[in-house]
Amino acid sequence: MLAKAAQNALAKQAKSLFRFKGCLNIKRNAPHIISRPATATAALPLPASRDDVDIVALFDQPQAAQRSASTSYTGLFGHPILTTPAAFNALADSTLRRAQLLTERVLRARESREELFRVVKNLDRLSDLLCGVIDLAELIRNAHPDNAWVQSADEVYEKLCEFMNILNTHVGLYEVLHAVLSDPEVVRSLSPEAHQTALIFWRDFEKSGIDLPPEQRNRFVSLSTEISLLGRQFLNETASARPPAVIKPAELQGLKDLGMGARLRLQAQVTNRDLLVYPGSLQAQMIMRSAPAEEPRRKVYIAANASTPEQIQTLERLLRARGELARLVGKPSFAHMTLSDKMAKSPENVQHFLDALMDHTHPYARRALRTLSMRKQGHLNTESFPTIQAWDRDYYCPPEPPAPPVSLPPLTLGTVFMGLSRLFQNLYGISLRLAGVAPGEVWHTNVRKLEVIDEQTGVLGWIYADLFARRGKPSGAAHYTVRCSRRVDDDDVEGDFRYADERDRTIVQMSQNFEDAHRRQFPGQEGTFQLPVVVLLCEFARPSISRGPTVLEWHEVMTLFHEMGHAMHSMIGRTEYQNVSGTRCATDFVELPSILMEHFLSSPAVLSLFDLDDSFSIRQAGNHHEDPCRSIDTHTQILLAALDQIYHSSAALEDDFDSTTTLAGLYEVRGLIPYVPGTSWQTQFGHLFGYGGTYYSYLFDRAIASRVWQKLFSHNPLTRTTGEKFKRDVLSHGGGKDPWMMVSKLLGAPELGSGNAEAMAEVGRWKIEDEVSVPGRH
Repeated sequence: MLAKAAQNALAKQAKSLFRFKGCLNIKRNAPHIISRPATATAALPLPASRDDVDIVALFDQPQAAQRSASTSYTGLFGHPILTTPAAFNALADSTLRRAQLLTERVLRARESREELFRVVKNLDRLSDLLCGVIDLAELIRNAHPDNAWVQSADEVYEKLCEFMNILNTHVGLYEVLHAVLSDPEVVRSLSPEAHQTALIFWRDFEKSGIDLPPEQRNRFVSLSTEISLLGRQFLNETASARPPAVIKPAELQGLKDLGMGARLRLQAQVTNRDLLVYPGSLQAQMIMRSAPAEEPRRKVYIAANASTPEQIQTLERLLRARGELARLVGKPSFAHMTLSDKMAKSPENVQHFLDALMDHTHPYARRALRTLSMRKQGHLNTESFPTIQAWDRDYYCPPEPPAPPVSLPPLTLGTVFMGLSRLFQNLYGISLRLAGVAPGEVWHTNVRKLEVIDEQTGVLGWIYADLFARRGKPSGAAHYTVRCSRRVDDDDVEGDFRYADERDRTIVQMSQNFEDAHRRQFPGQEGTFQLPVVVLLCEFARPSISRGPTVLEWHEVMTLFHEMGHAMHSMIGRTEYQNVSGTRCATDFVELPSILMEHFLSSPAVLSLFDLDDSFSIRQAGNHHEDPCRSIDTHTQILLAALDQIYHSSAALEDDFDSTTTLAGLYEVRGLIPYVPGTSWQTQFGHLFGYGGTYYSYLFDRAIASRVWQKLFSHNPLTRTTGEKFKRDVLSHGGGKDPWMMVSKLLGAPELGSGNAEAMAEVGRWKIEDEVSVPGRH
């Protein structure tokens, strides 16, 4: 599992030209819902359909097998070729040859004016060709239960990524694109979406050091390799076990957790030894929440946040290598380099956002800290208010699992999917419907297939739901893009073979029939489009005949809503270019639709969609209360985002840079709770690799989502007019339009359109989930 985690993070790091970086898995491990219940009346929901009833049975009745789409055997995702691991390697080889032919065509583009006009389209086709197999390989190696398939997927992934890396630094392709963007007539012919796609390719080329002299370009490649290796090492060390804390039995007197506490004390008495408590274990969590004595909590905290000199060295080498890479391409820091194509645009703008958010959050966090200090004073019976230490947080404010804002009966998986389908139907005129699965189409019998149906235009795409836990399956939840939407009727495949050997034509035929079967025209939209396919991975308990259907905890309901927000973005974001379709958009914009979906769970009107036949009533929860520590957690997330910015600034290149001293200094200036000497928890901050320079993104999107919810949806969340507005102004564009312009139009806030420093600060001043926020944990 550690190796797979490292590979997934490296995949994100390596995605550059041809929008492989856009073909990411959007992952989320511990979602939270934060909004208070809406108080305004909502529109009457549309009644449940026959399809909605079928969905309940599909997910809740283990004996009800999904109907077959065909009696004939096929391959994965209905691809006739993907029937064996060896066939996957064969498909990769044919894809590689097709990509080589298309690359050669682009390189010859300046020989013909007609071909020059097709360069952006052909680069996007090349990207789609490679991403379609690479993304499939990434899914298979994470989800397939057969080791032979996993090994084949690893081989395919490495093979095509190697070719992708060649394209990323191909001077010839860069020169052809330069010719396109330097030709006024060609530029005028590009649609806004095509021009955005061209600029994406251009920026990614520049980030790859393409215009550097040969010696410096070699250095760029060397540094990139070093960063990948250091990143793998950093992630492995992040997940490695820490040495245990040594706890004396007497220090565990009075544990609140009588069950586990009694077992721990009994263990100590039987062995007559001190207890070894490993960070992250259930025993460690219990001590942090239940031990009245401060000393055992302090020991566990220090053990959990200690680092070896080697771990710190790995991180600091990674940060320095990133800084040197940025300097090579003329950027002051890695943050400047990575933010240039994000909504934030620069580290300075990120700081404007974080400062404004901190100014808003700080009073609430100070108030919460005072509450904890009062609790500690009462516990210790001291005259003055004692200082809250890092190991006090969970004891005086034990973390509670998320709970619905109103009292609800148990929600089964099928019921929640039915509610999602009804919600989408009310908002967008889109519903979910059972789809047949042919033999061999899915990688496990638990996988379910859903069609996404628009009431006006028909099938938009497909969702494969792999939702139940099993041995070897990765933990957490993820949205995988297997195939993107794009326009295909103007591909001119025949032109790819103008200079090719006749036998190369057979390569296309291997998959052409499959591709033709997954394309369609849409009424009112010119052209024929490739239909998107996404996969949702979760780890819910499997239903059984003896236990009955899967009943979801509230955090699991929120997980499903979040991931389905990504899925609907992929379905609705139908663009002509796959590089900007669906979730292929800026890192600091991609979470907006999914976080917004969480807000709908705060509305009783939306929760009523879980009720198929008016068999249960929704009542205000009597024990629902605000967590006074939420603002402390938000404050901590702001500090993490600030630390990420400092670590990826030019400071990382200074000779005396010390990541631990930097962390302690940040706590001294902006922290609430004192820094604990001897700790260095930055070596466990794994997002420093995958989200280097962009960790602010989740808070940023949460602020925007809160604003959208409050202004557009909170008073009447099931209104079709509002849903259509969000679909039209945001979801349908994918990444093909400036996100600032989308947000500006959606909220009726023209001052945001420029996306400048003031716009970033304005978002920081917005309230996140009413008055305080809970950080998302990616």
